[in-house]
Amino acid sequence: MRKILFVVLEQYADWEAAAIAAALNEDPEQGEKKYIVKTVSLDGEPVTSIGGFKVLPDYSVDSAPEDFTGLILIGGNSWRKEESRKVLDLVEIAQRKNAVVGAICDATVFLGMNGKLNSAKHTSNHLAELKEAVGSDYTGEQNYHEQQAVRDGKLVTANGSAYLDFGREILYALDVAPEEEIEEWYSFFKLGYHEFVKEKSGQ
Repeated sequence: MRKILFVVLEQYADWEAAAIAAALNEDPEQGEKKYIVKTVSLDGEPVTSIGGFKVLPDYSVDSAPEDFTGLILIGGNSWRKEESRKVLDLVEIAQRKNAVVGAICDATVFLGMNGKLNSAKHTSNHLAELKEAVGSDYTGEQNYHEQQAVRDGKLVTANGSAYLDFGREILYALDVAPEEEIEEWYSFFKLGYHEFVKEKSGQ
C-alpha cells in the first residue's frame, strides 16, 4: 500500500488530523484499500497535541521514506519556529515526485514562509495574517481564495476550522474512492447523522 505521511509537530492540532487519517486508513466501501498512514516528527521523538494526545511517530524527518504518495502537514503551534524548516526537505521531495501536499491552519503559513504558495491557488486562516507572517517572501496574494479549503492540482490548503473540507479535498487529490463515496463521507460528518439520513432518504 502507498504511504501517506502526516507531519505532526509539538502542539499539533489533533482535530485536524483525526478524520482524514481515519478515512485514508480504513477499508473503502468499493475496491481495495490503497493507503496506509504513517506519522513523522522532526526528530522521531513523541509529540503532544494541543489536546494532550501523545503520538510516537513512525519516522523522523531524516528517516522518513521517500516512496510516499502524500504529505500532510497538520497545523498547530510550532510551524513558525526555525526548527520546522527541517520539514521543507520533505515538501520538496513531494513536489519533485508530484505527490500530494496538504497543509492546514498554520502549516499553510509554513508553506508561505518557504515560497510554496506564490504560484498556486491557496487559502490560509486569513490573508492579512498570512502576509504579516510571511512578509516580502509572499507574492501570491492574487492566488489567495477566501474558502474553507482549496485544491490546486496536487496542493491542498485549508484554514484551521476546515478539517472536513480539507479531508474531502485530500481524498479527491489522492483518488481514494469514487466521488459518491467521498461526498457521503463528507456529508455524514458535516451534516450530522440525523440530517445526513434525512438527506439520503430524500425526506
